Amino acid sequence: MLTPRYRPQPELGPHLVFAFRYEGVDLQVLSALFQIIETDEIEVIIRATPTGAFARRLWFLYEWLTDRQLDIPDPGKVRMVTILDPDQQYALAEGDPSPRHKVSNNLPGTPAFCPLVRRTPDLAAFSQKALGERAREAIGRVRPDLVARAAAFILLNDSKSSFAIEGERPSGQRAARWGQAIAQAGVRPLSLDELDRLQRIVIGDARFVRLGLRDEGGFIGVHDRDTNMPIPDHISARHEDLESLVGGLIAFSDRAARGAMDPVVAAACLAFGFVYIHPYVDGNGRLHRWLIHHALAAASYSPPGLVFPVSAVILRNIDRYRAVLESWSAPLLPFIEWRPTVSGNVEVLNDTAAFYRYFDATAHATFLYACVEQTVEHDLPQEVRFLQAFDTFSEGVQQIIDMPTAQAELLHKFLGQNDGRLSQRARTKEFAALDDAEVERIEALYADAFERDRRNAK
Repeated sequence: MLTPRYRPQPELGPHLVFAFRYEGVDLQVLSALFQIIETDEIEVIIRATPTGAFARRLWFLYEWLTDRQLDIPDPGKVRMVTILDPDQQYALAEGDPSPRHKVSNNLPGTPAFCPLVRRTPDLAAFSQKALGERAREAIGRVRPDLVARAAAFILLNDSKSSFAIEGERPSGQRAARWGQAIAQAGVRPLSLDELDRLQRIVIGDARFVRLGLRDEGGFIGVHDRDTNMPIPDHISARHEDLESLVGGLIAFSDRAARGAMDPVVAAACLAFGFVYIHPYVDGNGRLHRWLIHHALAAASYSPPGLVFPVSAVILRNIDRYRAVLESWSAPLLPFIEWRPTVSGNVEVLNDTAAFYRYFDATAHATFLYACVEQTVEHDLPQEVRFLQAFDTFSEGVQQIIDMPTAQAELLHKFLGQNDGRLSQRARTKEFAALDDAEVERIEALYADAFERDRRNAK
């Protein structure tokens, strides 16, 4: 809270100075402002202090957002300043110099797509934890064969979780196919063709789904049972804006990676921006979560050959996930003018592109960082510990009786389902060949191996 002595004068220039200094850059507000203000007024503000840092940042942002060039003289020999203050907002670590304005453009995106994130105390604390480095160090201490097995399970589980978030239960083959797509995240450069390819994998049977970018409106919500009137919770970007928005999103992905932006923050901007744009008729949710994997892998943040099971964590925190999604989409609804179509869809009547280009992704980045922290501190270690305990159990079983691996896995499953005791049904059917002494030793072996696992988890 600022005292009255900080109150700016009642002119546009002082208010912009105040906003830049204390609130950071809001591209959505500036974009709307620059559409209604006369160019002459902006030039007067800049010419008042042509060599000042504020004036040069305003000059750059006006030309960047409007693609119109101002009549401003060269500021001469002045110190280069960044567009974003990295103490206020997340930016590229390595910006692009603009000799005309004597600024370094450290904005993470382009005018087509550039969400921004405020550097809050929570996010600053997450960044300092170096979770990616911690994960690589922890995995480096585990036997490679265990890492490979953990990676395979985590991959399939994350694929199934991503479907479960959408309320779907895919076949094993379909889940495995999407798991392989997740495993390839970060390998290929992001492009519209790549997104289209991934949509085909997600959908599978496309007989009743239009593939590729939408050619009509889109919304998330329900229909009135009597009138078929749309009742939207979220209205997607206009289909006329999709090529520009998706092109900007792809450019953001490349620019954030090259400019060494915080990878988790970049992933949040990319993934949540995609799901708000909702460029496809179907498959957007899973592609949105795939983009998280892509951004983290492309920045070498996640360990090689291993994905952070973010979908599994999201599924465990589904209410908070939905709240984060609605934190932006719900307040936006009153500003979107629309009418229903005869097919029960929506037709957007006003220009809404800036809502999707320049949203504030602070809440989304905070949520994603919390998910990544859970994967590093809970999910990855838990899976490694389980495999270590299972190997101890399986090797011990082989010392008692020669048993195929599949049978040992079934034995473990039955014991897990019955609190470490082999049920009477299992003893008289699948494992009737075991005598009482062998069963007793196996139950003790199970208790020892997995009790040790539980102790290590604490």
